[in-house]
Amino acid sequence: MTTAEKLVRTLTAKTLTCATAESCTGGGIGRAITDVSGASAVFWGGVISYDNSVKHGVLGVSDEILDGVGPVSPECAAQMARGARDLLKTDLAVSVTGVAGPGPDGGHPAGSVWFGLAAKDGVRTENVQFAGDRPAVRAAAVEHALGLLLAAAEAASAKTR
Repeated sequence: MTTAEKLVRTLTAKTLTCATAESCTGGGIGRAITDVSGASAVFWGGVISYDNSVKHGVLGVSDEILDGVGPVSPECAAQMARGARDLLKTDLAVSVTGVAGPGPDGGHPAGSVWFGLAAKDGVRTENVQFAGDRPAVRAAAVEHALGLLLAAAEAASAKTR
């Protein structure tokens, strides 16, 4: 069973919902989830915020963050995740922002990816340095984000609607 299948099964069993805010993965997380039959009951949508104007205008990432520490940062990942959760009114939201490669960008090496996970109890972030070419980094980031959502869903209490 894939991580996405486990995620959909767990969210369904606990009547929880999720959303995504993606940059360097370009919708790959949402695609992995929606490839699973039954995902429509638990996945409410996602925002592909490849450009900073979308991070700011749709997800609410502050100009201070974007112009200061930049989009490849824990602060941006946190605001993206919180923005997706608030916008789509879900129990959980994951965000991903980073440099897929092939080369470095903005002082960040290729493969440097920040993740955000927003839940009822707040937002946490983490950074992972992935190896490989652009497709490998993007695929690894998708799988990691799915794992973050799955762990959060497994740890969450079941919700009654």
